[in-house]
Amino acid sequence: MQPSPAPTLADALAGGTLVLDGGLSNQLAAAGHDLGDALWSARLLADAPEAVADAHLAYFGAGADVAITASYQATFEGFARQGIDRRRAAGLLAVSVEAARDAVQRAVTARPLYVAASVGPYGAMLADGSEYRGRYGLSVAELERFHRPRMEVLAAARPDVLALETVPDVDEAAALLAVLSGLGVPAWLSYSAAGGRTRAGQPLEDAFALAADADEVIAVGVNCCTPEDADHAVALAARVTDKPVVVYPNSGETWDAAARAWTGRPTFTASRVAGWRESGARLIGGCCRVGPEAIAAVAAAVGRG
Repeated sequence: MQPSPAPTLADALAGGTLVLDGGLSNQLAAAGHDLGDALWSARLLADAPEAVADAHLAYFGAGADVAITASYQATFEGFARQGIDRRRAAGLLAVSVEAARDAVQRAVTARPLYVAASVGPYGAMLADGSEYRGRYGLSVAELERFHRPRMEVLAAARPDVLALETVPDVDEAAALLAVLSGLGVPAWLSYSAAGGRTRAGQPLEDAFALAADADEVIAVGVNCCTPEDADHAVALAARVTDKPVVVYPNSGETWDAAARAWTGRPTFTASRVAGWRESGARLIGGCCRVGPEAIAAVAAAVGRG
């Protein structure tokens, strides 16, 4: 008898809460990898894809159900600046999904595991922090032309979902949703927020509303923000869209770009999980500086283990 196929991610969300992984870069750095160049973790897709798979595996071992690929900073333009041609770049984008699939195959668990292909914002390609400002001076049509080739390649690699993440403003969200239509892969849409607004300053209510009628979008929410900003955003996303909410904030520390160091104290704790779930969150994890230990605590908070 053939085993029953695993439920789709959307079906799994209808039945409960799934745990996302944490920060990929901090896990790779903890393993001794230098991520100091403009490609960030995407460099390892060429240099050490097995290290990326190992990082995903660490999060599956901690209780995560979903691995987010190392393609956040992976773009044709960014690879070209490093001397990588388009054919090779397309192959490396596919490798990001393959590395996560490798971790799925190696994970010792009976529960279904999923792969989310990361689609970072235009500003991530610039590698100058502008993904936290938005307003690049590009039209929606220009942003569509930037995102389409990468999204098509990632969709062809057959992830379970596209993670349209760390989106700083509504123009970029509109471009991403336009490209998403017709790709045949579901997605979640996740903004980087501060004080109830996108990083570009638009009300989150308006930003979430863009996805309310997009059938391809199976969850809406925030990531790469403080846990405090996530608290407010979860309930708002659920009310505006009537969709499951995705939430994966940073540790709560602050990056000092001049000193190139993190400052402050972590405020990400699993004690927030109950409130997020009550407000509508069904995909819960962490972003920068949130490691496997914290994800294990999230998994325990949703009744895992």
